[in-house]
Amino acid sequence: MKYKSTRGGVADLSFTDALLMGLASDGGLLVPEQIPDVSGKLDEWRSCSFVELAQNIIGLFVDDIEPTTLNRLIAEAYATFDHPDVVGWKTLDKLTVVELFHGPTLAFKDVALQLLGRLFQHVLAQRKQRLNILGATSGDTGGAAIAGVRGQHNVDIFILYPEGRISPLQELQMTTVLDKNVHCIAVNGTFDDCQRLMKETFADLEYKQKYQLGAVNSVNWARVLAQIVYYGFASLKTSTAAEFSVPTGNFGNVFAAYLAYRMGFPIANLIVATNDNDILARFFATGEYAVSSVHQTLSPAMDIQVASNFERFLYYHFDEDSVRLQTFMTEFAEHGKASLGAAPNTALFRSVAVDRGQTLAAMSEAQDLYDYVLDPHTAVGYAAAKQLGRADAPILCIATAHPAKFPEAVVAATGTVPTHPSLDALVGLEQRKSSLNADLRAVKEFLATAVSA
Repeated sequence: MKYKSTRGGVADLSFTDALLMGLASDGGLLVPEQIPDVSGKLDEWRSCSFVELAQNIIGLFVDDIEPTTLNRLIAEAYATFDHPDVVGWKTLDKLTVVELFHGPTLAFKDVALQLLGRLFQHVLAQRKQRLNILGATSGDTGGAAIAGVRGQHNVDIFILYPEGRISPLQELQMTTVLDKNVHCIAVNGTFDDCQRLMKETFADLEYKQKYQLGAVNSVNWARVLAQIVYYGFASLKTSTAAEFSVPTGNFGNVFAAYLAYRMGFPIANLIVATNDNDILARFFATGEYAVSSVHQTLSPAMDIQVASNFERFLYYHFDEDSVRLQTFMTEFAEHGKASLGAAPNTALFRSVAVDRGQTLAAMSEAQDLYDYVLDPHTAVGYAAAKQLGRADAPILCIATAHPAKFPEAVVAATGTVPTHPSLDALVGLEQRKSSLNADLRAVKEFLATAVSA
């Protein structure tokens, strides 16, 4: 399997080259040259454990790591989860919650980043290289990425996050990790500022090469690849094709579901559930992709206006036409908006924006009716599923984080205080972080100084 850029300037990359490149050198995102059709293997795969299915799916996309080694890395990654099936499964009447928060940092990002850290470690050791990872987080990516690479001798990690715009516990999961290879950078701005700074740093190809930069955000293809697995796994547990409701900010999670659908897994529909930052809901309703102001909400990991993974979907929506994609993305970069001219003609996707009141009501309802606690992000998916879910298909709601990571929202909705031992243990620990303005020069100087040291 080879990889290419959505913008047409990069092609014929091996998986490990794509892994280390992260963001494509032409400014696009890397995608596989083909999407394999697995429809003929579904009956055989229904009896697979999560790890076995991961080995089967990921092996289709990786042909330059020896299969025995790849399978070992996959098994080691998911041995860090505290659920016997890796993902949990909670049925609430006609809706089933797919729990993806049983990893080390209690967030769905662990599913990809526990594997990504091991892939980096293996490939860098084989090549006798080192890597400086630059990432941006709206909450969970940072902690999960740090947990995946902390203490590694051939990797340093730099995480940008918006000061005061992630939950205190999410910040503690990053800043209390004191390993020398971990650098947490609080940015005076929004997550979109952090994401812009990351992309602009990668766009300086001379700088990127000089300081050996790699990506850990979902711009990295390996992140999306690992996420395909849980959609395949969940879809094979239902008797008929399922509908997934996915809390969505950067579009990476729901894009993985789209690829699972393209591969032939039994998926009927995808609900793109957004909060008040509704750029994606507006796109699917009108065809216009237009930036608005970033709103702080109860679900901070989704407080995003520029969805970095959306380019991958547009590439396939434009029938892999890189010229048309570049025209669209250039218009968006220059004017803050671009349009298809009409709502996209797709029966697969539906989208809705869920506001603060609806989020709190969803959390309260789940507690009252089912004695089940939703985190505010999952509550957005739950509310969207209640609004848009079809009566003739199983509805699966993706649970992206443990509720104990967002105690203020849970208390406001339910009056109960959620806890988790791993989070309780963070309180009072020594912290280390740096603070910067949302300035490209400041970020590049910080990285250069830290790497040189």
